[in-house]
Amino acid sequence: MEEELISKKELLERADISYGQLYRWKRKGLIPEEWFIRKSTYTGQETFFPRSKVLSRIEKIKNLKEDVSLDDIADVFSPSPDDVILSADELAQRGLISSDVLNLFLKDHGEGDLDFNEIRMAYIFNTLLVSGNVSLDEGRLVLDLLRTTLLRFRSANFDVMLTRKFGVFCCFALPASSEICLDKDIRLIGKISMPAVTEELKIKLIEE
Repeated sequence: MEEELISKKELLERADISYGQLYRWKRKGLIPEEWFIRKSTYTGQETFFPRSKVLSRIEKIKNLKEDVSLDDIADVFSPSPDDVILSADELAQRGLISSDVLNLFLKDHGEGDLDFNEIRMAYIFNTLLVSGNVSLDEGRLVLDLLRTTLLRFRSANFDVMLTRKFGVFCCFALPASSEICLDKDIRLIGKISMPAVTEELKIKLIEE
């Protein structure tokens, strides 16, 4: 299904921003170059954007920019994670991960500080268990898949789908924003967007 687009004129009006702001954010890398889509119209060439992505991104930028520099915001939206290392105690104190879930995660991970990738996996593990949609063993299956996929894809630009068929849990990874078609007996019980999780976690970290 083709993504819905929004024209530059409508975007500026809808988001209540100026032309200058839009292109300054583009130069800073806050809005990806590939989101500026040139298309022919009856009036000539016009610029369009993926509607839901750009409106969501601009809302986040506007919410953050009062307290955070544009360079820091650009880092939040960059594909590479920050060079962040935190102890388990710091994670618990910040409220990013519950102490109980963190203890379960550390049983498999081992003691010691966690880097950004490990924090991200613990954060996902926490979200899954708190949701109640998966069991502890199923949550561990997701962690195993995340570790394997991060090594194989060499980036976090993928989604993880969580499904059940006749009560049997299954999870699989595929490139971000891919369309899937499931057997009618398969129930989709969850989806983890790794780019969205990365962005969400980075925002939580810089807001501390």
